[in-house]
Amino acid sequence: MSTERTRESWSEAMDIDDLLCTVEDGVCRLTLNRPQTLNAITHDMRERLIEALDDANGNPEVRAVLLTGTGRAFCSGADLRGTPDATGQGRAPRAAGDVARLLRNGVQRLITAVLDCERPVVAAVNGTAAGIGCHLALACDLVLASEEARFIEVFARRGLVPDGGGAYLLTRLVGPQRAKELMFFGDDLPAAEAVRLGLVNRVVPGAELAATAADWARRLATGPTLTHALTKRLVNGALEGDRASCFADEAMAQEVNMTTRDAGEGLRAFAERRPPVFEGR
Repeated sequence: MSTERTRESWSEAMDIDDLLCTVEDGVCRLTLNRPQTLNAITHDMRERLIEALDDANGNPEVRAVLLTGTGRAFCSGADLRGTPDATGQGRAPRAAGDVARLLRNGVQRLITAVLDCERPVVAAVNGTAAGIGCHLALACDLVLASEEARFIEVFARRGLVPDGGGAYLLTRLVGPQRAKELMFFGDDLPAAEAVRLGLVNRVVPGAELAATAADWARRLATGPTLTHALTKRLVNGALEGDRASCFADEAMAQEVNMTTRDAGEGLRAFAERRPPVFEGR
C-alpha cells in the first residue's frame, strides 16, 4: 500500500514539494527535494522533517524510514539565505542567548528527532553531505553512500563552531583526534575514506544506491519493529552509561520485548525450523 502526506497537514506557506514523503510496504521514504540549492534545508523543511519522523513513531504502517536527497547532493547544509548578517550589522542588537536558543529549537531538535526515532532510519547519501547535512546523515542508524558522495565539515571554513550535534556524533564514531581533524580542517572526505573511518556502513556505485537502500529499508520493515527500537535505544545509550546501568537497561528491554508477538513468532519459527514472519507487534 502507498500513501502520501496530505497538503492539509502542512502550512500553505510552505513549498509542498521541497520534502517528499511517501509510505509504501512499511517504509517511510523522506526525500529532500531542492536540487537547485543542493537540498539546503530551510526552516520549513526542518520542521516538516521533524514532524514526519515524529509521525513515523506512532504510525503502525511505518516500520522503517529511508532518508535521501534528489540531484547531485544529499544535503548541503542549512539554507542561510535571508539569515541576518552574523556580524550584527544592519539588524537590532542580538539578545543574550539568542544563538543558543536558535540551535536548541532548530537543528538540535532535528538531530534529536533522528536519534530518538523509534524506527530504524537509513540514510542513502547520494552526493555531497555538508554541515548539518553531514550530521543529518551521521545521526541515522545505517548509512549507505554512493561512490560520488563526500562528507564535509564546513563550519571552520566559515569561522563557525560545528553545531547540530556534530562534535557529539563524530567523537563517538571516530574518536576525538579524528573528529578534531575533520572539524579543524573542513576537508572533503570521500565516501571511500568515510567507510574506512566507520562513518558509513557501505559504499556502492551511484547507479545501485537507490536499489540497495530500498532493499535495506525493506528488510528492516519486515523485521521485529519493537526489537529494533529497543536495540537502537540500547546501542545509542551504550557509550553514555556505566556498565551497571547498561546491563539494567538491557534486562528491561528484554523484559519488554518478550511481551511482543514478534518475539513469540521468532522463537516458534526457530523451533519449527522455518523463517519467521514478523508483524511489527
